[in-house]
Amino acid sequence: MFRSRSKDEKAPTDQVTADLSKQPRDPEAPKGRPTPKRSDAQSQRRRAQTAPLDRKDAMRRQREARRTDMAKQREALATGDERYLPARDKGPVRRFVRDFVDSRFAVAEFFLPMAVVILVLSMIRAGNLQQISLVLWLGVIVMIVIDSIGLTIRLRKQLNERFPNEPKRGAVAYGLMRTLQMRRLRLPKPQVKRGERP
Repeated sequence: MFRSRSKDEKAPTDQVTADLSKQPRDPEAPKGRPTPKRSDAQSQRRRAQTAPLDRKDAMRRQREARRTDMAKQREALATGDERYLPARDKGPVRRFVRDFVDSRFAVAEFFLPMAVVILVLSMIRAGNLQQISLVLWLGVIVMIVIDSIGLTIRLRKQLNERFPNEPKRGAVAYGLMRTLQMRRLRLPKPQVKRGERP
């Protein structure tokens, strides 16, 4: 059981190895050279990664990458493509808020045209126009506050019904800020028509 083998028993393995060495090498066979040490391989990788680039070339590449990113972002803001939207506009909650705001009229979106009209009226020095413009200012501000409170209540209710487990932090403020912009100037562009419920 523990005795050494005789020369006759060892011979067949020698013949097999001799026969294998005469055969042509398979291209998928082992590489035929020792594997480099881990430290050597890591140092070679580090050297390849930190190869000094020309500074102007690196800046040019960075500018081009930034330009392509900005172009994709502009296109996404126009089409509503979720992949390239800025972080503040991403997600199903923000999309719903945008659609909810875009589907209805808001007093706040007419604030800029009304402000221009009121300013023009306040500059005219005829009769009681200045007092009328002051009352109009107060009326517009009160209407915007009342409309914003109503929108906040309705939007919170809808968000709690539709997205009970999603984080909704800042969603209502996002919607209120969107109402302050005129519909044509809103970014991302409105994806729903007025009166069309999201």
